[in-house]
Amino acid sequence: MDIQPPQPSAKGPAEWFTGDVWIDAIVRGEEPSRVRVSAVHFTPGARTAWHSHAVGQTLYVTEGAGLVQSRGGEVVQLRPGDMVRAAPDEEHWHGAAPGHFMTHLSITEAVPADERPEAAWLEHVSDAEYGRG
Repeated sequence: MDIQPPQPSAKGPAEWFTGDVWIDAIVRGEEPSRVRVSAVHFTPGARTAWHSHAVGQTLYVTEGAGLVQSRGGEVVQLRPGDMVRAAPDEEHWHGAAPGHFMTHLSITEAVPADERPEAAWLEHVSDAEYGRG
């Protein structure tokens, strides 16, 4: 058994997020594993930009209140214990609800042999899009 020391929290880059978001890396699988697990902490109103994942993404909400939307779909409210699965290449966003913090686990996989980026980051979610929640 190999106990790993915790890594410092990383500020989410402004290119990927609106508002303040902090990321704690939990697992970064070593080959042959390609699993990636992070705890993502959103301040009230903070959210991702529109994005997709080459191999999909699973979110598991651990605390707070959040929102998620697939491109063309309805904004859905999230609570602790909710699990959301985005299919490969499905454009979506997620973040904290207005007035609430939210933390979720993000579970993704890298693409075999780095054939393409794990995630494709798109435009920021507008205030009007976010306000539909």
